[in-house]
Amino acid sequence: MRILKDFKVPNFKFPKIKMKNIENIDEVKVDYDELKKKQENSHKDKNKNYVKTNYETIKEIFTMAKEKYADDVFMLEKFNPKENFKSITYKEFADDVIAFGTALTKKYNLKDERVVIIGENTYDWYVSYMAMLCGAGLAVPVDKELPSNEIENVINRSRATAVIYSEKKKDVIKKIQDKLPSVKFFIQMYSKEDLNGREVGFNTLIEQGRKLVDSGDTSFMDIKIDPDEFKVLIFTSGTTSNSKGVMICNRNLAENVNAVSTYVKLTEEDRFFSVLPLHHTYESSIGFLLPMANGCSIAVCQGLKYIVPDLQETKPTCMLAVPLLIENLYKKINKTIEKSGKSGLVNSMIHITNALKSVGVDIKKKVFAEIYANLGGKIRIIVSAAAPIDAKVGKWVQDIGIQFLQGYGLTETAPIAALTPEFNPKVGSAGKAVNCAELKIDNPNEKGEGEVLIKSATLMLGYYEDEDATNEVIEIDENGDRWFHSGDVGYLDDEGFLYITGRIKNVIVTQNGKNIYPEEIELLLGKVPEIKECMVYGKPQEGEKELIISVKVIPNYEEIENLHGKNLSEEDIYNIIWEQIKQINRKLTSYKAIKNLEIKKEEFAKTTTMKIKRYVEINKEK
Repeated sequence: MRILKDFKVPNFKFPKIKMKNIENIDEVKVDYDELKKKQENSHKDKNKNYVKTNYETIKEIFTMAKEKYADDVFMLEKFNPKENFKSITYKEFADDVIAFGTALTKKYNLKDERVVIIGENTYDWYVSYMAMLCGAGLAVPVDKELPSNEIENVINRSRATAVIYSEKKKDVIKKIQDKLPSVKFFIQMYSKEDLNGREVGFNTLIEQGRKLVDSGDTSFMDIKIDPDEFKVLIFTSGTTSNSKGVMICNRNLAENVNAVSTYVKLTEEDRFFSVLPLHHTYESSIGFLLPMANGCSIAVCQGLKYIVPDLQETKPTCMLAVPLLIENLYKKINKTIEKSGKSGLVNSMIHITNALKSVGVDIKKKVFAEIYANLGGKIRIIVSAAAPIDAKVGKWVQDIGIQFLQGYGLTETAPIAALTPEFNPKVGSAGKAVNCAELKIDNPNEKGEGEVLIKSATLMLGYYEDEDATNEVIEIDENGDRWFHSGDVGYLDDEGFLYITGRIKNVIVTQNGKNIYPEEIELLLGKVPEIKECMVYGKPQEGEKELIISVKVIPNYEEIENLHGKNLSEEDIYNIIWEQIKQINRKLTSYKAIKNLEIKKEEFAKTTTMKIKRYVEINKEK
């Protein structure tokens, strides 16, 4: 993951909420016999997992899906902003993967070679990645936001023999081509260019591969996959000179699919909304491989500024997101409700529909139909991962009738290690260990908090060409089990649900040995309307050993204007926010209290999953 230097949350716009569907409450009929049965079974159902799948490789999933779901829609993508979304079937996708894989292996002799894939979420990215996983070579998904020198470093470090890139990365690739003599082929997506030196078009390979397949060549599909062979290399966050390369095998990825199958029920009727970057394992594993295994379709968002129209046009049922995105959807929708003067009514309806749901009557989709319409009308699951989220936001999602799930994992666990079971949701937790994983807390304190250790079938093979770094994070116990030191601090409740309270590397240690986790304070600050974004950190004092608990804040100027009036000076804004911080301080023990406020005018440096890059911001201080 890397910095999105100029990332800004899109200014979503939603129509007024009029709450026309309240009359539906009068139509509710309660079947008390059915209700009694539901209540008797509710406790048992909370601990009953769904049937587990047992895939060992992604090729197994691909082979099954291309036969079972051949004529179903697999992908929707808008290749031209002025046109409608185009539907691509499972058969069309599979044919392209087989043709592309055949050309790579038979025509261009790239079998088992390392192949970089770089570009925005688009059909050719999906085809490229699947071809690699099915035997064409070793995939190296790269963040499209990397600067050219770091892209060059990744290609060299991975010893890639080919680079598949989107048209938007053409200028960058041209710029560094001469510095990459070991790369035999540069393959441009959506290009029909014939082989010219080292350059060739993606569509040319598909045409060449299709001719081979049509003539009877089955070599690509005949490739046998070793589930435990190193097949994917993903570089983690940090500058490329010191970032770690995570080595992942087919079994790691297939176990993600198996893990989710016991906690969440998906069908061919489900449609995923792809908005997060595919080079990240969260999106490529849970947003691509998982839906394929269940016959779902995937709607590819055109970009952050198109989220709302794309949701409304494609009508997805499932969306993977990060907290910043969910929180902003929550704020924008609630602002339209406030402007319509319907806040009190919506809150009343939440209480009423919650009460009805508790006795087996669920009319939330009818009552909150206008809110659903803003999100496409069919959304039933929103998954939050990659960072902590305010439990209030998750509860609101549940309150309007959408299943709110949280996932937990890292690139090193490919990525899933814990997930909320949909039949036993617990808003605020990061989920429960999935069936192929076990979690434990290392050296817990009096509150039960300690470093989260993970044992999982999804755990990476190790760090690329760095045995020392691997040994630092993977501990082998007396039974030969591999335990990964996540670097996250958290605790487990009595049902095994995980709660993350901070990152070890972010911890601020006071002179008397107290630990302060910035994330805990940031969640409280995130509830303040006048604060758009913030980062808590320990600020050094000249001549002092003790750090000052400080916060950098980007004000929510629009909300400040609504609440406090126009034409405010910078000092006025500072004082308004400081008053809010003083209120938060009253909720904190004294050693955690914020002592210093800095108003930040430019955006925070962020990763592609929209997390603030703390080390970049702190280094600016230095």
